[in-house]
Amino acid sequence: MVRAGKPSSTACGISPPDFARYLIEFPFGDIYARPGLDLRSREIATIAALTALGNAEPQLKVHIAAGLNVGLTQEEITEAIMQMAVYAGFPAALNGLFAARAVFAAH
Repeated sequence: MVRAGKPSSTACGISPPDFARYLIEFPFGDIYARPGLDLRSREIATIAALTALGNAEPQLKVHIAAGLNVGLTQEEITEAIMQMAVYAGFPAALNGLFAARAVFAAH
């Protein structure tokens, strides 16, 4: 979860708390803070990767919303997900599109 622009380990409801802290600190404190890619690029890559996994719908929805928040358009997100049909298969892409549709409707 993100509160006031920062991920919140307490909002995740994950136990033990140390795991929640690792879950937030490594990707957002270390990886997302690296130079070389802007947040839009990082989110589109993350959306594509989570779509390709095919089993990460809650995380995919969080990153689709984050992508919208950093300026990705619905079209860009949809195209990135559709691209995954080539590499991850149509079922993974279809599930990604369903997740995107839900986030778009709520956003």
